[in-house]
Amino acid sequence: MDDHAPRIAAHRSAFRALHEKGCFVIPNPWDVGSARYLRHLGFKALATTSSGYAFSRGLPDGTAAVSLEDALAHFTELARECDLPLNADFQSGYADAPEGVAANVRRCVATGVSGLSIEDSIRADGRSLYDLGLARERVRAAREAIDASGTGVMLTARAECFLVGHPDPLAESIRRLQAYAEEGADVLYAPGPTRREDIQAIVSAVAPRPVNVLVSSNVGLTVADLAALGARRISVGSGLAAMAWTGFITAARTIAEEGRFTGFEGKFPSSDLNAFFAKDARERLG
Repeated sequence: MDDHAPRIAAHRSAFRALHEKGCFVIPNPWDVGSARYLRHLGFKALATTSSGYAFSRGLPDGTAAVSLEDALAHFTELARECDLPLNADFQSGYADAPEGVAANVRRCVATGVSGLSIEDSIRADGRSLYDLGLARERVRAAREAIDASGTGVMLTARAECFLVGHPDPLAESIRRLQAYAEEGADVLYAPGPTRREDIQAIVSAVAPRPVNVLVSSNVGLTVADLAALGARRISVGSGLAAMAWTGFITAARTIAEEGRFTGFEGKFPSSDLNAFFAKDARERLG
């Protein structure tokens, strides 16, 4: 890690600066190849996707399937190979108790990431929320672990109310995000809302803290629209990985079920991909 320390420190500083003003997109690669292509397109930072990575390993999303050790190895590889600030989708912190979250956050920070997110859905089922008191303690523990590291890694706190089916997801998301801001979260994130008024309400309620907005499908909003609503950061979650799987499944099913190869129409030329990765390798290796 020492050989990479100056680069990692620069990435962390750049990542923090991105959150100070404006709006940026932080897309979610699932492996080194997708990360390098996103860098080629000019994105300034990347974020992991737990589901995208899990699917690439033939596993369902969730801490029951993807171990802490596997997740940390994935973060380490991307942080070293993508040459951009990287935010880790650290799910629920791989622990219930605050002290467990703190211990795992310390290990996550050591992978070289520039940021990490902690969810408030209970890791055993992913369908319910931690009691707010415990959820606050978990965010506070993550905050203290990061501060003790002296690394400047940014902490994103997530309110999963929309995803778990809470009866009043907007109000509860705001209540929780405000609490997490009080516990020291740098960025607030409630995945799920797609209506302009809901996004605006969240941004206004936690201002001036930066807000991450998830757009993993075509919801009719552009980057400019979200910037006008006050979003500071836009992630796409599993969206890009799902699109890759969509192309693969469509073409494979057409062959298997119809004996036709029409699913290959519009295919990005393999020669172009090969040329890109060859050029990328030459630039990295000198």
